[in-house]
Amino acid sequence: MKKSLFTLAMAFAFVFAAFANDPAYENAMKKQLAAMKTIQSAEESQAVANGFLRIAKAKSEEWLPLYYAAYLQTIAAFRFEVNKDQFFDQAMELVTKADKIAPNNSEITALKGFVIMGKLSVDPMSRGQEMSPLAMQTFGKAIALDNQNPRATTLMAQMEQGMAQFFGSGPEKACGLARIGLELFGKEEAKVDDNYLLPTWGKREAEQVASACK
Repeated sequence: MKKSLFTLAMAFAFVFAAFANDPAYENAMKKQLAAMKTIQSAEESQAVANGFLRIAKAKSEEWLPLYYAAYLQTIAAFRFEVNKDQFFDQAMELVTKADKIAPNNSEITALKGFVIMGKLSVDPMSRGQEMSPLAMQTFGKAIALDNQNPRATTLMAQMEQGMAQFFGSGPEKACGLARIGLELFGKEEAKVDDNYLLPTWGKREAEQVASACK
């Protein structure tokens, strides 16, 4: 009986490992991640985002493809001449889908806050009262879910920097968070290799906030 249970357990372990390590999925993700680094236009960004969406359709249980598609829509809205509200709204739809797959995920929550911050930046005068507290709350939740997530801390630093500039207050909070973010990025970099699929972006943003600190 013990031998049968052991054999059954090993069979389940083998099946789990086979599904957990999907070479086709991993190779497709690596290809899109590499393509992200070469984007120079809104059209190229959309093409890479569409690639992630095709992966998401094929692997509906995975949150990362939706995450990266949402991230690209967010960055495109900041970087290129596009309909910013439309791009941020599309990003939020994808973030919401990713959140349903992986609830209470610090990376997804931080990206949600990033999208909110983007919507706020389109019209800060009329949206600030509602969206500033929401963005801060969302970044706070992302940090609470994983205080080792450098993106959550860095995005909070950016938000604090923007609030300080708007209200004419000191940069102490932003600077402190940026320094913590840079420390966390150092720890993260030690884990990254060629097979790493999780998010790694944000160090440049932390450096930008830190550079404004005396």
